[in-house]
Amino acid sequence: MTRPLDRRSMLWGAAGLGIAFAGPHRVFAQAPAPTPPTGPFTLPPLPYAAEANEAAIDARTMQIHHDLHHQAYVNNLNAALREHTALHSMPIETLLSKIGELPEGIRTAVRNNGGGHANHSMFWGLMGGRGGQPTGELMAAIQRDLGGWDTFRNRFEQAANTQFGSGWAFVTVTRDGKLAIVQKPNQDSPLMEGQRALLGNDVWEHAYYLRYQNRRAEYTRAWWNVLNWDAIGQRYAAAKAGTLKV
Repeated sequence: MTRPLDRRSMLWGAAGLGIAFAGPHRVFAQAPAPTPPTGPFTLPPLPYAAEANEAAIDARTMQIHHDLHHQAYVNNLNAALREHTALHSMPIETLLSKIGELPEGIRTAVRNNGGGHANHSMFWGLMGGRGGQPTGELMAAIQRDLGGWDTFRNRFEQAANTQFGSGWAFVTVTRDGKLAIVQKPNQDSPLMEGQRALLGNDVWEHAYYLRYQNRRAEYTRAWWNVLNWDAIGQRYAAAKAGTLKV
């Protein structure tokens, strides 16, 4: 014999389904999703389709990485700055260059989330290409400063693969075009030290885990196959002109 549901069972059932009953003749309604904080920073769109980097990164990873992880950095950054309206007019590269001058109560949030926003805004623009090698002034700089193409690739992969835990491997570029390879933990950015990144690879696990699991070295080797060297060459020219942002 079926036992009638008591009031407590009915309430628990409704809570488990994430719905609320509003009285006689009303319909069940799902609770609305929370509205993300608004503020001065927004998520830049991907400059290509999510599947454009399948030679190294699957479309699902691109969607999760961009739409969820990067959006979270933007939301958290805007939340941290909500009460600090004097900072709203600063572009992200200026905000991060002044990280040590920010109010102590928001400094860590801006470091983590502002760094994440800047790093990822740079990261998306490097890809969507077919790999290969750079040409012209950029290739000459790699040969001059980083030991040539093969040595550069090996050194950069080593920096990415040996970054302990989460972080990034970057190639920094000075105003006179000099290149260097650096590692940064978490979402730290060269911008925090007044430098500019020519390029950088994200080695947080969310960047590669769906396809590669713990095989970070396979990801960092495959990543070269989707770089857009025309876009990176434009970044190099902008760095020398003093117009490179993130």
